[in-house]
Amino acid sequence: MKKRILSGMRPTGRLHLGHLVGTLKNWVALQDTYDCFFMVADWHALMGEYENPKDISQNVVECVADWVSVGIDPKRSAIFLQSAVKEHLELAMILSDITPLAWLERCPTYKEQLREESKRDLTTYGFLGYPVLQAADILLYKANAVPIGIDQLPHLELTREIARRFASLYGGGIFVEPEPVFAETTKLLGTDNRKMSKSYGNFIALSDPPKVIMEKVAKMFTDPKRIHLSDKGHPNKCNIYAYYKIFKPEAIEEVLDYCANAKAGCTTCKKNLAEAIIYHLKDIQERREAVMEDKGRIKKILEEGVEKAASVATKTMNEVKKAINLYEL
Repeated sequence: MKKRILSGMRPTGRLHLGHLVGTLKNWVALQDTYDCFFMVADWHALMGEYENPKDISQNVVECVADWVSVGIDPKRSAIFLQSAVKEHLELAMILSDITPLAWLERCPTYKEQLREESKRDLTTYGFLGYPVLQAADILLYKANAVPIGIDQLPHLELTREIARRFASLYGGGIFVEPEPVFAETTKLLGTDNRKMSKSYGNFIALSDPPKVIMEKVAKMFTDPKRIHLSDKGHPNKCNIYAYYKIFKPEAIEEVLDYCANAKAGCTTCKKNLAEAIIYHLKDIQERREAVMEDKGRIKKILEEGVEKAASVATKTMNEVKKAINLYEL
């Protein structure tokens, strides 16, 4: 039998090129070797968007459409909605009882989010405890592995620590301690040279039409030392060149030459890059449009995914409740 993977995304906005090259392409490849459970993490989205949750429902639809359009196959993988499987919150409640507060307060991502998201009040019980819910998400499915970046390793180790603590209190044999899968990933900076983020608005969405892509690329930050057309550029320090490596790798030698030797200007370079991105997204956007036009398809995908997820989650929770000696009606 294939080993199992659990991964997910928060539906907090449209997915962008960073998601495509950093996560989604790896997910597509993992379907060949793992039993995959891909979760639309709407409870996690609510933790950060509780003051303004009006877009979460539509974002769920957009998220699933993007996943399917890039190659996540609902026939091979369970695509499901976190909040539709009640066992996530049940297990999170139990795990929160045994997780020391200090474990959560030392979480580096928690501290980072508090600094970066200063415009939102994230000093809540729910946000502090989101690693516990994350642990419940993973342990509930007895996932053998979780695809992560190196920066997410502390979260996974916390999940392993919680699993060990549960075993020390109630006995082992229920949960699997998940291992990280460090798949090869590519990180893109945003159009302003900062970290690409939905909250910064510095991204190119998978669903952006060609005109919008052209406009966004035209405004991208380039080599600040290249002021005049006659100035020689420094491609390896330019964000535009980094995009070429991904979206038009066959042209990188040419781009390197005409930039470093001032044979063409940044405007031309950006126009060519925009056309390459538009071409790269053409088939994805056509598939996405077909998914969105079939009104019942996304609902059906989620319903089937929830059925598969719940069948696993229910069995795990029955074992957990027996281990902690809850009264059964």
